[in-house]
Amino acid sequence: MADDSRKNQRGVIDRKGVIGSYAAIGDSFTEGVGDPGPDGTHVGWADRFAVLLADQLPDPAERTSAEGPAHADFRYANLAVRGRLLDQIVEEQVPRAKELAPDLVSFCAGGNDIIRPGTDPDDVAERFERAVAELTASVGIVMVTTGFDTRGVPVLRHLRGKIATYTAHVRAIADRYGCPVLDLWSLRSVQDRRAWDDDRLHLSPEGHTRVALRAAQVLGIEVPADPDQPWPPQAQRGTLEVRRDDIHWAREHLVPWIGRRLRGESSGDHVEAKRPDLLPL
Repeated sequence: MADDSRKNQRGVIDRKGVIGSYAAIGDSFTEGVGDPGPDGTHVGWADRFAVLLADQLPDPAERTSAEGPAHADFRYANLAVRGRLLDQIVEEQVPRAKELAPDLVSFCAGGNDIIRPGTDPDDVAERFERAVAELTASVGIVMVTTGFDTRGVPVLRHLRGKIATYTAHVRAIADRYGCPVLDLWSLRSVQDRRAWDDDRLHLSPEGHTRVALRAAQVLGIEVPADPDQPWPPQAQRGTLEVRRDDIHWAREHLVPWIGRRLRGESSGDHVEAKRPDLLPL
């Protein structure tokens, strides 16, 4: 699937190719935490991106029998599980993605490693590159994802330099393996607090939507809205309101998060992938 008819030099689908299947691997970001669905599961950017991919397939009425399956046969798997570290993703999800052998894999991993005290972004990047090499040898297109610019995220602001170093590595790895890059660092619209969930660690539904639109743009797909369009104006928040929100956030989200770290627990304990097989949308 990875021959020249499928990809150009950057790994982006060309106009002659069709993405008929997609598998997402990663952690809570790709699982969709922060974007709750009506059935209790999370939606998230990868699910929304899959819909945009499916919409690129010709309608059944426009296809001939020799052109293969119709729009309804687009298949999508989401193997991501919240809290997973890079090595866990490589052990649990990469083999499954290789087995499924989709036309496209999105690979976002290493973020939970980077935010842990004492981790080395250079070491994490070396392990990430080994996984990219393994994936690109087995599936069609591998789209890698950078970290966010966390300048405006209180709990992660102090890690900005570390995240930037890892992001630079991811871009260099993408260059070496011809992978398209979902560059979240440059997505300015997610600097707005409205792009983030109340826990300040995960995106809100609107934030996930903007990432999905940017992912489609990376593959040269026309999108219905600009992911970087400005947010509507909002009233200035007073100091007391900001302080009250900070106290609420610390009590409801920061303290439990620290507690899980101290106990060696993960939010993904006993959680399984929400969509482990390539299924029609």
